[in-house]
Amino acid sequence: MIRLLAALLLLPPGPPPHAAPHLLPAGPPVHVVRPGDTLSGVAARYGHRVADLRKWNGRTALSVDGMLRLTPPAAPLPGWRTRIERLTTPEPEHCPLRATDLRRIWVRHLGFDGRAHDGHLTMHRTLVRPTQRAFATLYRRRFPIMAMPPAVVPDETVLTKGYECRYVAGTKTWSQHAFGRAFDINPRQNPMIRGNYLDPPNSAAWLARDAHHPGMLHANGAVTAVTREGFTWGGHWTRLKDYMHFSTTGR
Repeated sequence: MIRLLAALLLLPPGPPPHAAPHLLPAGPPVHVVRPGDTLSGVAARYGHRVADLRKWNGRTALSVDGMLRLTPPAAPLPGWRTRIERLTTPEPEHCPLRATDLRRIWVRHLGFDGRAHDGHLTMHRTLVRPTQRAFATLYRRRFPIMAMPPAVVPDETVLTKGYECRYVAGTKTWSQHAFGRAFDINPRQNPMIRGNYLDPPNSAAWLARDAHHPGMLHANGAVTAVTREGFTWGGHWTRLKDYMHFSTTGR
């Protein structure tokens, strides 16, 4: 409990010292944890010693959807951290929220390159603590996030982010993102599927949801880190599947 409270303390203002990289380099060889995996079983599969896997990953417990390194890291992963910023730029008049309703939440996350990065998402000010706790758990479970702002990426469909002043696609109904009550995690690996419609359209390689690839979310894995904080998951919907989407309203 003391460690968690310490992690939730606000960091000093200013840009983070280890912001996400401009490019997304190829990561190290990894194993994505599946249901039923054990450390000894993974070690035997890849011809490693259990002691080495423990040392390289800094942990003994496995979490479904977590990323397990199969080679020694250049340095151990640093501890998790977070800080909060108030928004200073006014929101457009047509948006349902004002800047005073929102907070920019910086969180440390594990990248696909196996390194720690600092990125941010913006949420309603009342959801700061649940959001921080969810991303702290994802980091502790070694769940990778492809990219978060302010990363400069060639395709924004890879970004994990929260608040956006926008309508639900194809409608004039405000999205829950416009109220700061929803965020999307790894959209490329966790698409929204409605009939023959796929968003993002370049995510067809991740349609087989029984597979376990880096960044994919599963109900018995990384999803639980978020839903236990009061968010609902779009992967549980029946009318459509929005595997990237978490909200506090069920929409």
